[in-house]
Amino acid sequence: MSEITESVVKMMKELEKLPGIGKKSSERITYHILKMSKEDALELCDSIRTVKERVRYCRECYNLSEEPLCDICRDPGRDHSMICVVEQPRDLISIEQTGCYRGLYHVLLGRISPLDGVTADQLTIDALISRVQKEEVRELIMATNPTVEGDGTALYIGSRLQGNPIKITRLARGITTGSTLEFANKEMLSDAIKGRQKF
Repeated sequence: MSEITESVVKMMKELEKLPGIGKKSSERITYHILKMSKEDALELCDSIRTVKERVRYCRECYNLSEEPLCDICRDPGRDHSMICVVEQPRDLISIEQTGCYRGLYHVLLGRISPLDGVTADQLTIDALISRVQKEEVRELIMATNPTVEGDGTALYIGSRLQGNPIKITRLARGITTGSTLEFANKEMLSDAIKGRQKF
């Protein structure tokens, strides 16, 4: 790669660190950025810097937010007696787009996966248990992905909450086992929420 400048090579290597970006994709993105106007390229840089400096996890539900509490947690119109448990903020967004759920959320920031070295204490499960115990939560909806790890995480949370007077439900299996919420369409997710079952 001696014909490519050091800074271009560095950019390609940095882009390759992103999920789903291989060598060819990093080359395409790098050359696209090089073709952009200086203003557009710097605006992209600024947007990355702004996100890294301003965006944090909501102190209550661990959704992405620029404030200590996210918009959903601050919304008095939401049903505070229901909490929908998801793995990642992108799963929360998928459910919100259905427009059929008006409760609160709790983002685990992952799932228990021993093979990947992810244990329960690395997730926000303790914070969830604390929320359930101190707030008047009637129903906990397990919306972890329908995978072995997602189901295992939901079972672990259910076992931690045994003895608590709370209804624990699971999304209906309109979502195929082994798939992820991120790729489920709006109608499928809407049916899954409406047809949720006792966990």
